[in-house]
Amino acid sequence: MKLIKSIAGGLLVATLTLGAQLSVAAETLKIALIPAEDSRAMIKASEALMNELEKKLGIEVEAFVATDYNGVIEALRAKHVDVAYLGPFSYVKAVDIANVEAFAVAETKKKGSVAYHSQIIAQKDSAINSLDDLKGHSFAFVSPTSTSGYVFPMVGLKEHGIEPTRDFANVVYTGAHDANILALKNHRVDAVTVADRILDAALEKGLISKDDYKVIWRSDAIPESPMAWRKDLPAPLKAKIKAAFLSMENVKFGDQGAINRYIETNDKAYDVVRNAGKIARK
Repeated sequence: MKLIKSIAGGLLVATLTLGAQLSVAAETLKIALIPAEDSRAMIKASEALMNELEKKLGIEVEAFVATDYNGVIEALRAKHVDVAYLGPFSYVKAVDIANVEAFAVAETKKKGSVAYHSQIIAQKDSAINSLDDLKGHSFAFVSPTSTSGYVFPMVGLKEHGIEPTRDFANVVYTGAHDANILALKNHRVDAVTVADRILDAALEKGLISKDDYKVIWRSDAIPESPMAWRKDLPAPLKAKIKAAFLSMENVKFGDQGAINRYIETNDKAYDVVRNAGKIARK
């Protein structure tokens, strides 16, 4: 299994020269991963699943980590990768422009479900204890295409009558959840968005401690980040890929951590994310 380090969105597309047809002919499956964490951490945390997938499929697996969410979507659109691990909202966006379809979703061991939550956290010693208290302070989102790092918290803020560009002293986008965590810990911003499972992993790694933050808002359940393929892949290959994922048990993968198993999913499961995206962009 080949894991290639983080590549910028445009460079990713330019350097992956094999499309799906050539990929299949060469018996290689190309998988792109969103940069939910630092690229090196994402690479290391993805090795076990990719190696297992390679064994089950009997073909070489090449995995790539882009430096931004759009890089993965563009690689799918240009047919330079076959499968991608996408955030829920980046998946919805990819459906519109890259002809992809979700087929499997992880049941994480920690949650015991196929859902997670977005959170807004503030510095522990600050006077910020509610969404109203955020006004006049600096704030960090992850990316405009991040589900838990932007879309759902933006909906929560708007439903509370808060408009970030008007009510916050400063708004930045760090590009990754762990970067948001560090921005808060290092007092570069007063509050940030973060996925609960990525925050839990940061606690376990010692990246942050419970003395550094407090949770001031938590979203409703969000459907887990899906694995998605290009719809134009050959049907026999898609059947093999799906069977491989659905047969996996007790494997670690990326920012999702320990996974009990994969469960079959479909596009309709992400309608709640589509609706949230519409509200966030009003």
